[in-house]
Amino acid sequence: MGSLDDLLPHRAASADQPLAGLTLLLVEDSRLSAEGVRMFCRRSGARLRRADSLATAERHLRGYRPDVVIVDLHLPDGSGLDLIAQLSQSRPRIDAILALSGDPDTALLARAAGADAFLAKPLTLAAFQDTLLSRLPSDRRPQGWRAGPPVPPVVDPTALREDLEHAATLLAQADAPLEYVSGFVKGVARTAGDRALAQDAAAAASGTAPDVERLTRSLGRRLSHP
Repeated sequence: MGSLDDLLPHRAASADQPLAGLTLLLVEDSRLSAEGVRMFCRRSGARLRRADSLATAERHLRGYRPDVVIVDLHLPDGSGLDLIAQLSQSRPRIDAILALSGDPDTALLARAAGADAFLAKPLTLAAFQDTLLSRLPSDRRPQGWRAGPPVPPVVDPTALREDLEHAATLLAQADAPLEYVSGFVKGVARTAGDRALAQDAAAAASGTAPDVERLTRSLGRRLSHP
């Protein structure tokens, strides 16, 4: 499925919109992270499509060739590393293949799989623009652009709540996918600047009942506030 961003007219890259003319595919299951990247793309002039799983990304890529693909490493139907490896071997190669994760320890794995660069959550506009521009041919970079200060992203409360509700629903299942939920919540928590929730999510990956119950309570407390 496409995006309304596909309907926006192309503009020449400029210092104000350094990514104008670029097309991006974001493979990201968190709505909070996706909304942040969408805002960055609008401010930078790029067009964006989003896929929320490996399967959806593959459907997009059958008929759509973006300039840049940004892949979250922790997806509901597998590891983003697999998609990165596949894309890095395809010819002609996509201009920039970037990994995205709330776990900085996965940066080396992403590089080994073929990623050109690693984006850490929480992602800032300056890091987003600078990383993309550094991976593009020199003739695609606008004159006069300078990276701005690393201002923290604005947290969309609706998107955050949707992500937390999704995690709580998964945890309530008898056969809850704990490894996936743990990674998902860690990424959401890092993006939202919620260190306590990130710690609870990391502990829940162990699968022990007390740790899983602690994460469940943490999600419940945050969802109890409208």
